[in-house]
Amino acid sequence: MRRTHAGPTPDEFVAPVEIDVQQRRVTAMAVSLLLRYPDEDFPSRVDAVAEQLPMLPPTVAHEVGDFIAYARGEDLRALQEEYVDTFDQRRRCSLFLSYYSVGDTRQRGAAILAFRQQLAGLGVEEISDELPDHLCVVLEALALCGEESLPTAVDMVASHREGIEVLRRALTDLGSAYSSLITALCMSLPHIDESTAARYINLIRQGPPSELVGLDTTPLPFPTAQPDLV
Repeated sequence: MRRTHAGPTPDEFVAPVEIDVQQRRVTAMAVSLLLRYPDEDFPSRVDAVAEQLPMLPPTVAHEVGDFIAYARGEDLRALQEEYVDTFDQRRRCSLFLSYYSVGDTRQRGAAILAFRQQLAGLGVEEISDELPDHLCVVLEALALCGEESLPTAVDMVASHREGIEVLRRALTDLGSAYSSLITALCMSLPHIDESTAARYINLIRQGPPSELVGLDTTPLPFPTAQPDLV
């Protein structure tokens, strides 16, 4: 275990795998499709992703395949309830990337605007009802952007790696099948550098920035050694 200025670097980070451009795009789109709310079209999305598994690196395909197997074995209503309980009711499992960097502060509006500008810079139109900092939106942009914009799109996702790692750890702690999707995503991203590892450690220790607005001053329930709080 290496050390950073914030403390020891965890050994739990997912190591990147050898992956080509097309495989990275397919991985991004697969995770984007499966990480969305499981509506009536969810089974068809699962089938579409399953058809693409042979294109992916074996370890990535294994993680995505694990989630597909789980999803196919569950009732759609049960999947919907699980999704809401996991992503809508637990702040530490937020799919909005700006939450991990600026929290529920006045800076979030500016952060969302920055995401919107980055998506425009990639030449990707916003075709989702979700805010532009939603992980599914950002991954879809990575999958669909032009070849010249792909390095920028990868950097955009990787720049939020500490938040993605917090999300992965939270899902793993919950025993959620969705952790396999985030693991697959992390396998497709560049290696975590020391500064990102340090930001991850600070995020785990302190949670995202917060402002004492209103009466609710409950600490944010990020993964710690303490019992889970929701």
